[in-house]
This record gives sequence, C-alpha cells and structure tokens, in this order.
Amino acid sequence: MERLPKYLARCGVASRRKAEDLIRSGLVAVNGEIVAEPGRKIDPGRDRVTVGGREIYPPEGPVYLLLHKPAGYVTTARDPWGRPTVMDLVPEKGVRLFPAGRLDLETTGLLLLTNDGEVVQALTHPRYEVPKVYEALVQGKLGKETLTKLRRGILLEDGPTLPAKVEILTVKEGNAILRITVREGRKRLIRRMCEAAGHPVLALKRVAMGPLVLGDLPAGKVRPLTPGEIEGLREILGPKGERKRIKKRKLTI
Repeated sequence: MERLPKYLARCGVASRRKAEDLIRSGLVAVNGEIVAEPGRKIDPGRDRVTVGGREIYPPEGPVYLLLHKPAGYVTTARDPWGRPTVMDLVPEKGVRLFPAGRLDLETTGLLLLTNDGEVVQALTHPRYEVPKVYEALVQGKLGKETLTKLRRGILLEDGPTLPAKVEILTVKEGNAILRITVREGRKRLIRRMCEAAGHPVLALKRVAMGPLVLGDLPAGKVRPLTPGEIEGLREILGPKGERKRIKKRKLTI
C-alpha cells in the first residue's frame, strides 16, 4: 500500500505538498470516488487513480535533467503572456517534468527538472535546509559591516533571513561579485537581501544546489544527472533503507 500524495508525486502530477492540496480540492478520485483525505492509502497495482478526470500512471522511470537557465525564460510549463518557458529548452517531450524550485525571469543558472516529486520536495522544503549557491553582481563595494549583516541575517518585510555564507569573489568596475549560500527558498531572496543591504543586484546566477553543480554547462543546454549526482539526491531524502532507492532512466539528449 502507498499513501495517495506519494503516489501522485511518483506519477509526476505534483510535489507531495501540492498533491495534498489537489486531494483537499476534490480533484482526485480513486476507483471513481472522490477522495478528500490526503492520508488515504491505495494499492498502485489495483486501484484506478484519476486527477481532474484523467487517469494517471507511474512513469517508466524517474527523469532528472540539469538545465542552465538563460535570462528571459520563466520557470513554468506555460506562460499566459506567451513568454518563453524553461520547458521550451527541454528535449524530453514524452515525460511531464516540473522544476525543483524557481528562478525568476532574469536570474540564470542551475535548475533541476524532474518527474520525481520526492526529490522536488527534498530540494525545496525548508526542513531539509538544502544549500543553494548564487553568484551575484551587485552595485557598489561592500564594507565589513554590510557583509556581517548579510552573514548574520538581514530583516526583510517577511521576517529576518537565516544566517548565510557571503564572500566577495572580486570587484569589477566598482561593483562587487559575491558568492552567497543560503538554506532557505523565499521568493527573490537574494535580490531582496542585497537590496535591503543597499547593494541592488545587477546580475544573478545560481551555480549549485545541494549535490548539483552547474559547472561549464552552456546557457540554454540540458544534461542528465550523473549516477553520483543521483546518489547525492538519495542521501538528501534520508538514510539508506528509509526511502526507495532512486534509479536513473536512460535518456538520449
């Protein structure tokens, strides 16, 4: 038996948290009956599950793609304003993928696309505290006092930030390039932190997230994760034996 939200996540419908919201909204049915309780368990081999009237099935296997997101792309499957989306860059068209977290329109860098809801939750849920590393070109030079503020936590409109690792990589034409590591995922966090510190962001790139590193992957390009990277994701999910081992699906890109 398997909990319904976990099954929905495994089928690539949504992360487990969002799957629970779908269930509470009355959009999920098991054997023709609407389910209202996220705690419901099913037998994946026998029960018929539908979402919005469409029957869902587990995919052939999990897919993990690392994308170097360019500026000008939105991190959604479709955009009501017709802007290009990150899915336009993905060659894997036969599987429904969704991003592990978001990068705003002008932010570039590392983005994981997957159909594994368990991994998305592990990389984005606050309790896992997965480190996310950014390189930010900010306006002006930072003094010691400002660096200390950013490192200890800075007050934003939705509360103080957690302590962050902040270092100056170089200064270019009077503007600093920072490497900032955070363990929370609030909307536009890096931009708001730097703005509050008096040094607005001029350009922002995510270069690492958990065990994943962008490296020299060109902008707009996609690659499958290596076995070692997948193993690193498995370690985030918990000790060996607590969760099913992640297996890589072979892709041709």
